[in-house]
Amino acid sequence: MTQDRIAVATDYFRKIDSGDPTILDILTDDVVTYFPKFGVGYGKAEFMEVAKGLLGSLQRIEHDFDRMTFHVAGDHVIVEGFEGGVMADGTAWPVEGRSEGRFANVFEFDGALIKRVFIYVDPDFASANDAGFLWGRNVRLTR
Repeated sequence: MTQDRIAVATDYFRKIDSGDPTILDILTDDVVTYFPKFGVGYGKAEFMEVAKGLLGSLQRIEHDFDRMTFHVAGDHVIVEGFEGGVMADGTAWPVEGRSEGRFANVFEFDGALIKRVFIYVDPDFASANDAGFLWGRNVRLTR
């Protein structure tokens, strides 16, 4: 079962990268989705709203399958990895020296289907939010 769930999670990323609408086939009808700046969505229709919003802001997204790490705990598969792509305006990301394209997704399964996917990523893919960069601003860390 563990390898099957890892295969489904991997398939999820392939479908995201290609914009494949059959992604809905690997989700339960009541899937719960979280994405930063969107919030929590319930059901396949709201999952598609997240997907449309994300994919609509991008020309391309690519996940680095060779650098994905899978952690399995019960019905959960946690994936850490790297992604990159091109924004709708042509800006490539990640931006060297500012970001690495890191992400983490937490999948919860019901049998062979994904019933929850929480996506943890900085939605500022192109690193355009200068105010969000806190290092180099005379921040003093104390112990």
